[in-house]
Amino acid sequence: MRAHAHPSKSFLATDYQETYWNLNNMPTAPGSVLRHVKVGINGINVPWMYYGSLFTTFAYHNEDNYLYSVNYHHRGAPKQWYGVPGHEEAADGLEKVFKSYLSMKMRDVPDLLHHITTMFSPRLLQNADVPVCKLVQYEGEYIVTFPRAFHGGFSYGPNAGEAVNFGSHDWIKFGADANERYRSFARPAVFSHDRLTLTLSNHLEDQTSYYACKLLLDELERVVKEELELRKKLLANGVRDVSDMINLPKNKVDQLDEKSAAYDDKRLCHACKHVCFFSAVACECSQMKVSCLRHSHFMCRCPPEKKYFMIWSPNEELDTTVENLRHHCQGLKEKEGIKDEVTAPKAPTSVPSSDEPLGVKHAPLPPLGPGAEKDQAWHKDDEIPTGFILS
Repeated sequence: MRAHAHPSKSFLATDYQETYWNLNNMPTAPGSVLRHVKVGINGINVPWMYYGSLFTTFAYHNEDNYLYSVNYHHRGAPKQWYGVPGHEEAADGLEKVFKSYLSMKMRDVPDLLHHITTMFSPRLLQNADVPVCKLVQYEGEYIVTFPRAFHGGFSYGPNAGEAVNFGSHDWIKFGADANERYRSFARPAVFSHDRLTLTLSNHLEDQTSYYACKLLLDELERVVKEELELRKKLLANGVRDVSDMINLPKNKVDQLDEKSAAYDDKRLCHACKHVCFFSAVACECSQMKVSCLRHSHFMCRCPPEKKYFMIWSPNEELDTTVENLRHHCQGLKEKEGIKDEVTAPKAPTSVPSSDEPLGVKHAPLPPLGPGAEKDQAWHKDDEIPTGFILS
């Protein structure tokens, strides 16, 4: 998605400082889920500057935690972009093409796609019926990428750009998918998905749309249901609840600040690197290791009787949070006069097997992004700069 911006002479420096089109402000704009992330994360809610030269390449990738991204071209030569939609068939199709050409390499590096080091011709994607479109980004233009959408490209010469992430409330289902993907690779996420889900659920004033609130409620119910069921199962297997014997700090659910982020880094699952936000399992044999409730059997060979829970969010607290959000969601439904249930599209939860067909059911995309033909007409007489001076 492209937007064009040429500041007028009346656009003052103070206006730029305050506008949400300033990439320093966009992550914390009203409606962005990252507004509650108060710790600075470079490239996520703190913009990065990118300086390119002729054929400088940014390899195919999607954003951390499948967030939205926005890229602004400040000055210099244009950039060529290629994009693949973030819906399940297209994104999985690109990954299958990637695996088919780099199968040997990916045996040694299963998460090679996350390294953002490999580029290949879009023709390979087209030959596999994966929809891919292209556009050229010029000075003063924004490019927005959507959740899980793969993108890559190169520069036509020296240039300077700026990029940052943001997330609207419909991102939550994609965040859940990214969280599962990272756990399958034992890759730490840039922030805890469970923490952000609970934080959003404790800011009911931000939930002004039934559709967005329902998406959040579905995700909260999913993670809480799994949490409580696994607690019950592990208790039945002999894992001890020592909540009355140890005093753990309560989870901070109003925002994610530096202190909270540092604490999260100390409670990563030994197996899948998931932040054990609600609770964790520890064992008498180690003062360092903890595991999420899914992987306590991978932590050590000790019997369940030697293992115990570390619980930061008691059952009652989780149940109350779900009930409050459910009540708020019902109020929005009645306010908007919605009678039929809104069914939100589900985010994929697993990577398809390599023997599944690559065909995509969605209608084929045009070879150029929407509006690209008009943009080409605007810039047909432009000279591509071979150098520039920042002033």
